Amino acid sequence: MKKLIFTILIILLGLPMYYQANLLQILKLKTFDYLIPEKKSTGYFTILNISDEDVRAEGGYPFPRKRLAEIQTQLVEKGALGVGWVIAFVDKDRFGGDGAFATSLRYAPTVLAMFESESGEYPPTTGTVILGDNITGIEATGVTQNIPMLRVIAAQGIASAPTEVDNLVRQIPLLMQTPNGWVASFGTEVLKTLAQQETYIIKGSALGIEEIAVRGLPPTKLDKYGRQWISWVDTPKTTLQEMNVEGKFVFVGVTARGVMPQIATPAGLLEPHKIQAALAESILIQDSSYIPDYAIAVEAVLLISLILISWIIINIFGISLGILFTSLLFFSTASGGYYLIQQGLLIDVTWSLISQFITASTAFYLRFRAQYKLRQTIKGQFGKYLDPRTVKKLQDNPELCQVTGKRVDCSIIFTDLRGFTSLSESVEPEMVTYIMNSVLNVQVQAANKYFGCTDKFIGDAGMFHWNTIIPQDDHHNLALKAAKEIEKNIDELNIKFAEENIPEVAIGIGVNSGVCIAGNFGATDRFAFSLIGDPCNVAARLESSTKVAEVGVLIGEETAKYSDFKLQLLEPIEVKGKSKPLQVYTWA
Repeated sequence: MKKLIFTILIILLGLPMYYQANLLQILKLKTFDYLIPEKKSTGYFTILNISDEDVRAEGGYPFPRKRLAEIQTQLVEKGALGVGWVIAFVDKDRFGGDGAFATSLRYAPTVLAMFESESGEYPPTTGTVILGDNITGIEATGVTQNIPMLRVIAAQGIASAPTEVDNLVRQIPLLMQTPNGWVASFGTEVLKTLAQQETYIIKGSALGIEEIAVRGLPPTKLDKYGRQWISWVDTPKTTLQEMNVEGKFVFVGVTARGVMPQIATPAGLLEPHKIQAALAESILIQDSSYIPDYAIAVEAVLLISLILISWIIINIFGISLGILFTSLLFFSTASGGYYLIQQGLLIDVTWSLISQFITASTAFYLRFRAQYKLRQTIKGQFGKYLDPRTVKKLQDNPELCQVTGKRVDCSIIFTDLRGFTSLSESVEPEMVTYIMNSVLNVQVQAANKYFGCTDKFIGDAGMFHWNTIIPQDDHHNLALKAAKEIEKNIDELNIKFAEENIPEVAIGIGVNSGVCIAGNFGATDRFAFSLIGDPCNVAARLESSTKVAEVGVLIGEETAKYSDFKLQLLEPIEVKGKSKPLQVYTWA
């Protein structure tokens, strides 16, 4: 049954990862959002926002290209390293300012945005060096280019912002594949502009893209689709009035309401130029986060390992130690996952942790249910034999039970009520029941007090034993203490009987020790725990011989050997079934 449940667990917990279920993807992405450390700005960029006030001051949007030329010129005069217009100029300026704007673009390295479309039109592949065979990436469906007058002067890059399964932007491709080759993203063109290079290098393998590099800058690690994970840094911002751009590459965009769309990101709603600025920052951050090609394989191995280890731990070490060890495993895994994310290696352990918890909880429940059933079985089987304290001890430590037909060195007591047959004939049946139950009850109380097992009652006779169900090293003295207690209880009971005008009762007790076979004996549908063996028979013979010896208690030689009580040696007695007389003792 456990194997079947474990197999079902593996399947149910593995399917979401195998199919990369949406819920699992969202959980993973949210975990990354929460744990990825916030990065500082590289200091190479600034954002120029064209605000509502600027639009009102200029008399509306779009600005004439002649005004844009003025802005471009001012940025260069203020010391900008380059300018990125996250705006597409797909139509000619109605005011005829394209020439002036084109001229201004020559004053500094400039990148213009292209946006994806279904046009089927693609710019030519330029400046691309590919290391690796059969490298594939995200395919572009088409782009909307800038007018020819501008694109022959300035660089163009695709300003894309693809969303994840939860409709947030987190990863942006640095290049996209076209039928003719590759097209660089806006961020890649910015990278080339900063490094003053005309080419970029794509390095990949059969698994996909590994990194992109521009000479003079450290390579940028990407996922197999060529995507860069965005670090949402707080890039400095400026205005048309301030123009605080010296030594910076400037991203120009519109924040005025109703002009540019706002795109959902983990950092909130952002305009396209802010997203492209964050992309450029992320490219230059050396420990920027990325998802390695082997992430899914590591996550799958981790998932299966944690499920297996958690299951084994609970089933081997039990509930208490199992919970301790699985908790340590849980926190170790969580700490390892946290460390990797802090180092920029985006390998998710969230689903593995959830799966580990589900597995451990299931194993815990099955183990608890099995132990509960065992405890109930022990209570049902031994509750009528043993003192509740001993039953509780067996429930807590089932391994202590010795009930499968083992040879045990034990001590046995047999008791019998003297003259009860004649007494029962002289009183009412109700009184007979009352007397017998009272006498047997005080004997059971004595046996329970010293952790004995009440085996059976045969009429007015009783049988008790020690070291048969649970280990009791001092079973000889426990039996002797119980015999003393029985005599004391009978004396006290006689005082009560005298007050009730009931005749006094007397009891004979035989105590013996030795090796017997203990276990459940009986028929298939009716059995009970008992003893078989010569020491048991001798104990019964000792009890019946108390009449001949004229003492209340007869104690066998094996019991007397380990006794802490002071005993008196009696004359040897002959008993049925024994060829030699037995050495017997009683209280001194």
